[in-house]
Amino acid sequence: MESSCIFHQVHQLKSQPLWLLLLFSLGSLKLLLSLLCILKWVYVNFLRPPKNLKKYGSWAVVTGSTDGIGKAFAFQLARKGLNLVLVGRNPDKLKDVSDSVKAKYGQTQIKTVVVDFSGDLNEGVQRIKDTIEGLDVGILINNVGVSYPYARFFHEVDEKLLADLIKVNVEGTTKVTQAVLPGMLQRKKGAIVNIGSGAAIVIPSDPLYAVYAATKAYIDQFSRCLYVEYKKSGIDVQCQVPLYVATKMASIKRSSFFVPSTDGYARAALRWIGYEPRCTPYWPHSLLWALLGSVPESIVDKWRLGFCLGIRKRGQLKDSRKKE
Repeated sequence: MESSCIFHQVHQLKSQPLWLLLLFSLGSLKLLLSLLCILKWVYVNFLRPPKNLKKYGSWAVVTGSTDGIGKAFAFQLARKGLNLVLVGRNPDKLKDVSDSVKAKYGQTQIKTVVVDFSGDLNEGVQRIKDTIEGLDVGILINNVGVSYPYARFFHEVDEKLLADLIKVNVEGTTKVTQAVLPGMLQRKKGAIVNIGSGAAIVIPSDPLYAVYAATKAYIDQFSRCLYVEYKKSGIDVQCQVPLYVATKMASIKRSSFFVPSTDGYARAALRWIGYEPRCTPYWPHSLLWALLGSVPESIVDKWRLGFCLGIRKRGQLKDSRKKE
């Protein structure tokens, strides 16, 4: 009875038009692929074990380490047992971070390098080279970066801000990478993490932050090319793409489910080092990415423009009050 029922179902399926069978097959394939994507997302975000970062080397270099994400990276890397070369512009802040890390993780060795990335960059990079000479530097976190004080049209960007955006975000990251990479090549191991931005990757455009978004697009492409160039040399290059994080640069004081604290982001970020060439480590951000990707670009552009115009208006009001 059962065999005849199955035979009848197969016979009915065979008797259907070819186009209907094709649609059924395509639908089943799409469902299977969607299921596999979901399972992969669950695995990489919650089940995949992080790599042993000490296998890359015993030292990590962190730029922009006196505030925000860079400072949080310093603490999290020390927690993993790595020694630190902290790079920053303000010597007093560098000392404060160094003392705080040592107070919490007493075994951590720390060297500090004062570099003003908007100043004499060549001299600053040379100081980094001198400091890391002879050290087993296994990880480089290129976190240093600047953004607009607040949203503004491109014609409102003054020469100083324009120069700083390009020099710090593009030239700084490029030259520090060039300074640290040869040692990794010699040791045939290393991990380079460049901090990108959702402004360049996740959303189709970032109006009123055009130059900032463009510099972060450079970081993304730069990272991808280096990933391909040096993968066979034992060096993992990665661009991490956060959305909003509660930092001074983002002008966000309080964290939330979709806006992590700097510590929350750094903890998530360390779990992804050594894997994909581009990633969004904080998993709620990946949900927002998927949501934005399902909305027509014209709608996202319109929403983003209105959002940034609001930031611009509040920034102008704040500026006018300061002048008064």
